[in-house]
Amino acid sequence: MIAAPFFFLIDFEQQKPLILPLEQAAKCGVFFHILGQTNLKVPDNMTLPEFQLNKTPYDPVQYQYSFERVQQELQKGNTYLLNLTAPTAIDCNYSLEQLFHSTQAPYKLWLQNEFVCFSPECFIKMQGNTVYAYPMKGTIDATLPNAAQQLINSSKELWEHHTIVDLMRNDLALIAENIQVTRFRYLERIETERGAILQTSSEICGTLPDNWRQNPLELLQKMLPAGSISGAPKLRTINIIQTVEPQMRGYYTGVFGLFDGENLYSAVAIRYIEQTPNGLQFRSGGGITAQSQCADEYQELQQKVYVPLTQRTA
Repeated sequence: MIAAPFFFLIDFEQQKPLILPLEQAAKCGVFFHILGQTNLKVPDNMTLPEFQLNKTPYDPVQYQYSFERVQQELQKGNTYLLNLTAPTAIDCNYSLEQLFHSTQAPYKLWLQNEFVCFSPECFIKMQGNTVYAYPMKGTIDATLPNAAQQLINSSKELWEHHTIVDLMRNDLALIAENIQVTRFRYLERIETERGAILQTSSEICGTLPDNWRQNPLELLQKMLPAGSISGAPKLRTINIIQTVEPQMRGYYTGVFGLFDGENLYSAVAIRYIEQTPNGLQFRSGGGITAQSQCADEYQELQQKVYVPLTQRTA
């Protein structure tokens, strides 16, 4: 028997999953736009002021402390890739709802009074009897001279990407057979309010069992949390993350998506702005390896604090 269509949101720690029938999501304050499927249209009369975003960068001294602790774990061999994240306080003249409507991304989610997410990264996609994964690792400012060549030729970024692709191949093997890397390390361009950035992704696929639609969520949960935003080896790296990061991640870097009765689509909850008692904060991060330089990683952390706008002014 095929499962009924549903929406899902699973936090990084897997402590407060949210699973809802598709038609109930809006009544629960959950609004999504996933590869063109949405339960909230842009209002016809929506007008917006000129966008303003100011940020207070995360304390570089605190970041260096966390970075050095990760380096110690790398030297001990307890991890060989760890995705280190931190919050950046921001001041923005758009509400979470306005951000949801005015941003462009293949995967968008707005949880009322909590957060908005405009993610470029697919977690897994199940279509037909095939499962696809698109790990995204490697970022550079597209305005830099020879930016694409710098990113592609970076030995650190290449090693990091290889590591995540291998991890995702192993994770897919938990639920599928005939695992193949069908595209390796291709470039994607993402427009932001400050200019474009380049990122590298890969495509991995495998063959699902014929009965996967009976319980697609069970298969997805076997792969959590997403390897691209945790690290490798996964379980030991997650334990380290919980000791070096300044706060629990919650829904940030979790996964969200929908099953429409035929296919399952999901994304990693990155490019994430949340409401806190002290105002808005933008969560971002990057992969740390033994080759990483603290200043470069801190710059990447800040570079990912962006909003991909579709509308600039009223």
